[in-house]
Amino acid sequence: MKQEIIANLTNEFKNNQKVLTAIGDETRQAILMTLIQGQQYPGMRVGEIKERTHLSRPAVSHHLRILKDAQIISVRKEGAKNYYRLDVTSKLKLLKNLVDEIEILLSQCE
Repeated sequence: MKQEIIANLTNEFKNNQKVLTAIGDETRQAILMTLIQGQQYPGMRVGEIKERTHLSRPAVSHHLRILKDAQIISVRKEGAKNYYRLDVTSKLKLLKNLVDEIEILLSQCE
């Protein structure tokens, strides 16, 4: 039984690796918090995020790319404008499975 729990936990860590790496950075956490507090429709532009986080435009773009690659945020193009927002199908939802597996393992340790 414990081997199965360990195997499930290992699998969940693998499934969440990109998300954990993406949200583990304080700058990306600040960008996520900015997006959470901003308008979800149409989303936020890089300039708006830059103003709220006091980061440079290239830094914001770099971190947005990482969050997008991790499937945490999405981008909507409207002509030449890009709008960023939380992805409603975000891989952040997978973190719940990881936490559930950790809870099962911890309950076995009590």
